[in-house]
Amino acid sequence: MNHQGNKNPIAALLLGVIPGAAWLYLQKYVRAVLYAMVFFGLIGLFVLWYIFRGGRDDEVLGVIFFTGVFVWVINGIDLIVALLTGNYARNNAGYMPQEITEQGGNTSSYAAGAGQRPGAIAPRGTTVLLLSLVPGLGHFHMGLVQRGLAFLVSFFGMFTVIIFVTMLTNYDTFLVFLGVLPIIWIYNIADAVKQDQRIARGEKPEDRTIFEEWDAGRQVGKKSKLVATLLSLFPGAGHMYLGLQRRGIQLMAAFLFSIYIMDTLRLTLFLFIIPILWFYGFFDTLQKASRMEREEVQDEPFIGWLVNHQRWVGFALLALGAYYLLNDVFMEALQQILPELRVRFWFDRYFQTFVVSVLLIGGGLKLLLGNRRKGDGR
Repeated sequence: MNHQGNKNPIAALLLGVIPGAAWLYLQKYVRAVLYAMVFFGLIGLFVLWYIFRGGRDDEVLGVIFFTGVFVWVINGIDLIVALLTGNYARNNAGYMPQEITEQGGNTSSYAAGAGQRPGAIAPRGTTVLLLSLVPGLGHFHMGLVQRGLAFLVSFFGMFTVIIFVTMLTNYDTFLVFLGVLPIIWIYNIADAVKQDQRIARGEKPEDRTIFEEWDAGRQVGKKSKLVATLLSLFPGAGHMYLGLQRRGIQLMAAFLFSIYIMDTLRLTLFLFIIPILWFYGFFDTLQKASRMEREEVQDEPFIGWLVNHQRWVGFALLALGAYYLLNDVFMEALQQILPELRVRFWFDRYFQTFVVSVLLIGGGLKLLLGNRRKGDGR
């Protein structure tokens, strides 16, 4: 007896992360064996080649790796196509909206509202969910072209820009911005499911981009706590969405500048500052969003004393400019004039230690002098 149509498409999709597992669940044994043998065979080949070749021949390892990624992607695409075109979703009536299933399985109203022919049992929820794995496709399927296009362009456009800038500048730190892509991807899926539920209730969603929605919410004074939380995953973005521009810009600048300085000067001792800034920005956004529901929140700067002590910013800029002048001009010139002194070697080896020592000593003296002045003032 064939029970393929009773298979849960969501369970199959989750099992699809492991090539072959979903096909085994769907009782497609030929595909299960084929995908599993090719994928795990490539993994075994990669490991053996790395062990016996000692990490040499990076080109061969790269070819094996990207071939495995290609097989994994093909397996996923093949699975999604099979779920969309097969009988798995159509025979799984458990994915119908609750208000419809409680009426004895009458699907005509939902089908009509979802663009299906009356009497068809084809839950759009599963189809939209599967299509929305590619940002924008779920919205296109529902006829929300502008909204889907916004997600599609945002996701793939940001990916292209980040890779382009990284390759152009040869600066791998820019790859950290790829962390924004999962946020867009998850929000795209959640929004597609939300719009599909509105269609199932007989409503007609307005086809406008999420940016137009945010702008409309700002004009009427409403802010989405969910959107603020998602944007707060990138320090400063959540504050800027809430209208706290100065606080958001300062926090974003502090976060990016810290990453840049730590990488440029190789100040690994101070890497703990980066997660501190991230967690502070995240929880501060949640706090501000909650307060906005009860009262008006002032746009206070992230570092208040910096507004009245801008000379410290000037000192920092002067120091950074002097570093680049010393590193890229004077050290190179001295290395060419006096190669026997190996000035480049000594500079690269001890300059980091010197900077860290000066910062620690300066910070300690500042704290000691500050406490002494407070003690004298009592």
